[in-house]
Amino acid sequence: MKITLTLTLLMFVQVLFGQKSLTPQWQSDTTLRSPESVWVDAKNKVLYVSNTIAFEPNTTAFISKLDMDGKFIKKDWVTGLNAVLGIGIHKNRLYAAEAFAKSIAVIDIDKASIVKRITIDGAELLNDITVDSKGIVYVSDTRLGKVYRIENDVPMLYAENLKGANGLLAVGKDLYVLSDGALVKIDQDKKTTVISKGMEGGLDGVVQIKPNEFVVSGWQGLIYHVKPDGSNTVLLDTRDKKINAADIGYDKSSGMLYVPTVRSNSVQAYKLD
Repeated sequence: MKITLTLTLLMFVQVLFGQKSLTPQWQSDTTLRSPESVWVDAKNKVLYVSNTIAFEPNTTAFISKLDMDGKFIKKDWVTGLNAVLGIGIHKNRLYAAEAFAKSIAVIDIDKASIVKRITIDGAELLNDITVDSKGIVYVSDTRLGKVYRIENDVPMLYAENLKGANGLLAVGKDLYVLSDGALVKIDQDKKTTVISKGMEGGLDGVVQIKPNEFVVSGWQGLIYHVKPDGSNTVLLDTRDKKINAADIGYDKSSGMLYVPTVRSNSVQAYKLD
């Protein structure tokens, strides 16, 4: 009876104060190769995972295709990539950031093949990708603290002076950027607003779970919940186990959060409650 009352009280506190929790569901096998980014295709029940292999120039990387339970549909779904990091999808195209090649590989999903590359002159370390509802691609350059906007295959500088710019998320006409321990919003007029700050762990990925509410990952092994008022709390800390938390994916329909672990060579799934 005492245990039941304790659990009931805990659930009441979580609801009252908007606290979230993560419950482990599954872990993929460990034959992935430095998985860095997970893209969720909830409609087709597929997870796409970028495999960086080694974070250095001229590394032959690949993308894996998994089912929603972490089982391989095809481990080497698309090969011939160069140190691939962030990935994003619009319609039948998957866009993959090739970190040191200064290019975005454009992949035909039906054919599972690279159809072209978009070069970004002057870039130094392309990292995360997001694609808005119109198919406009945004990619971060972490080393230079910049974000590029690509429309009709033409890249243009969109924002700069964003220290360590990494995770990106396009929501409507706004672009959210992880920079220097903070979640920053850039609106259509390029007005910059700090949404939440003071987060640690080398911020890497960001997903929206509700309007004005986000989950953010820190590469060293931290997962944060960012509340509508801008406050943030730690949902998960695996730093002592040396398990990374890179560019996360989220399925709103099931409330599942997918975490690529990089050095542990797996994807871990958690139920967000």
